[in-house]
Amino acid sequence: MTDPGLWTELLAYGAGVALSPIHIVLILLLLLGSSPLKRGGFFLLGWLLTSGLVVIGLLTIGHGLLLDMSHGSQHRTGLDLIAGGALVALGGRELIRAVLHDDGPPGWAKSVDRFAAMPLPLLLLISSLTEVISPDDLLLFAKCSAVILAAGLPLGAEIAYSLEFSLASSLLLIVPFTAVLIGRQRVLPWLQKGKTILLNRGELVLGSVSLLLGGYLGWQGITALI
Repeated sequence: MTDPGLWTELLAYGAGVALSPIHIVLILLLLLGSSPLKRGGFFLLGWLLTSGLVVIGLLTIGHGLLLDMSHGSQHRTGLDLIAGGALVALGGRELIRAVLHDDGPPGWAKSVDRFAAMPLPLLLLISSLTEVISPDDLLLFAKCSAVILAAGLPLGAEIAYSLEFSLASSLLLIVPFTAVLIGRQRVLPWLQKGKTILLNRGELVLGSVSLLLGGYLGWQGITALI
């Protein structure tokens, strides 16, 4: 039996992961370059597998340690407060950077160009690593795993919800890839425009999303203490 509330919560956390300007710009560069479907497809597949495996791995650890992730528990409250505080700090930092660098692309723009030109196996490895070592992504992976653990679901349902989170976290990569698959020439101007906007406003987007999610998680943690 599905839980609409759980589906919605996982969709929100997945959307937070999906709003990664660096990875969106990366797939746009791949789709604008040579062999777009091959390179973009492998990049998308790597992202999907990484996000799904990270959540399943965290669920396995949670079961092994017998962590209590029910609402109001010490583990759940601690995670909410730590994740909320970290995301608020990250969001504030990104917004400050956005203000300071409002006259040009952020510092990571040149690195993204270099990543996109790398051989495909190396590109996939670096993409997966940046996904799992990104502080905001890791916190959202942990939060996703926590709410699935708290639901007390059978194994099959846990896998289904993990896949839903993986798809949600990949949505903003799936959309441009699908558009290119249907008709690349028609969407090329839109891909170029999207890349330009993210290079100039990526920190603003990331900062705003981090602040919103951090505020929500912090509120959950505080209400559990009251």
